[in-house]
Amino acid sequence: MSIREIPEIGALDTRRQLIRIPPQLDVPLTPRVQSLIDTAPFRRLAKISQLGLVSLVYPAAHHTRFEHSLGTYRLSLLYLKQLSRDQRFRETISSRQAETLIVAALLHDIGHWPFCHPLEDLALEGLPDHESCAKDFIGNDPIAGILRKEWSIEPTEITTLLSGHPEKPAEHLLASMLSGPIDIDKMDYLERDSLHAGVPYGNHFDRQRLLGSLCLNQRGDGLAVTEKGRTAAELMVFARYVMFSEVYWHHAVRSATAMLQRSFFGLRDQLNLKELFEMTEGPFVAELSRVAQGTPFYELLDGLFGPRRILYKRLLEFSYFQEKSIYQQLTRRPYQWLVACGNALAQLLSTCAGFAIEPHQLIFDAPPTKLEVEFNVEVEYPKEGCYRPLGEVSPVVHTLAHAQFDDYVKRVRLFAHPDLIRQGLDVKEVGALIPQAIKQADTYV
Repeated sequence: MSIREIPEIGALDTRRQLIRIPPQLDVPLTPRVQSLIDTAPFRRLAKISQLGLVSLVYPAAHHTRFEHSLGTYRLSLLYLKQLSRDQRFRETISSRQAETLIVAALLHDIGHWPFCHPLEDLALEGLPDHESCAKDFIGNDPIAGILRKEWSIEPTEITTLLSGHPEKPAEHLLASMLSGPIDIDKMDYLERDSLHAGVPYGNHFDRQRLLGSLCLNQRGDGLAVTEKGRTAAELMVFARYVMFSEVYWHHAVRSATAMLQRSFFGLRDQLNLKELFEMTEGPFVAELSRVAQGTPFYELLDGLFGPRRILYKRLLEFSYFQEKSIYQQLTRRPYQWLVACGNALAQLLSTCAGFAIEPHQLIFDAPPTKLEVEFNVEVEYPKEGCYRPLGEVSPVVHTLAHAQFDDYVKRVRLFAHPDLIRQGLDVKEVGALIPQAIKQADTYV
């Protein structure tokens, strides 16, 4: 069987069994795909929002990881259909390996729990990552049984691809299609997040041109684009940059994120994480709120999920190009240190301001220790018989690739309880005390 004869790829053209997802996309369903999406682990993704707290700022952004998973699966079929025209790809990837990619694309978010990425960013000891949760779901029935019986695929073949640490060249190529500069995950979520948030930023690149220009890189172990797809690839890089700047790291989104992170950090020792991370969004929030009863963190959670939205206010902001020294001292620090710094600042301010400031009323939000994936893709010039890095031929990508992406889209912010703002907290006084709070945090942690 050739790649184009795989039932799911053939179903792109026959259009017999389809499910419709935004924006007016038809996703082909074969019986074996239907078996996977009807399992309880996959169905739970229909009750886990893709963007979590972003909907507090962009109220239509309630789309789910279920929808995104179907979109990513559909793109895997389009990528394979296009790349099957490439002789080197056909020589590297068998139809069975292509089927493994299709399943991995469908299940790539299976291990996500509600508000997964903000909590993973805390990098706390003992906190499992979503890859290990995915391994549990995929390695056990009903998914494991369906993979073996209906797909003739071992669960470990899927988890190897999803782990991001493949060893064989063919696996490396497939993994780059799942997680790389121009992967199926990004191509779906940029458009989907932009659509539901009601902003244009993630839509401004030519998907059809990019798809039509896909090829293998010079080594044959990753994706590249032909010269015709260069501009589309540039625009995809820029779309990702702007979506981070204007949506994912919008200051009000980060305020909500900081409140959730601070609450989870304070409650983590009282939570059964295994049970919590198997929940859907409603029960997840209910369990956090239950455990938070009688603690300062209940107020934070109630401001996020209660009847009235009450977000902390942005008191101070530091960036790579503004207040660079303070920015560099606060960015990419362990979360425990950030909490200690906020606590020290609250104590210092209580003395200076003349009224009590509780530790949870001031929260530092800073870029996490883990960096975003850097953009590095090759452009093929067939007439010249050579490949060049996109950053070498594109001034836009050159800037984003060589100036650290995170430093320009992620700010350090200090958020304060709205009551502190109403009480007239002196911003200059707060700023002047931050260096002292940093020194104290260095001593505590």
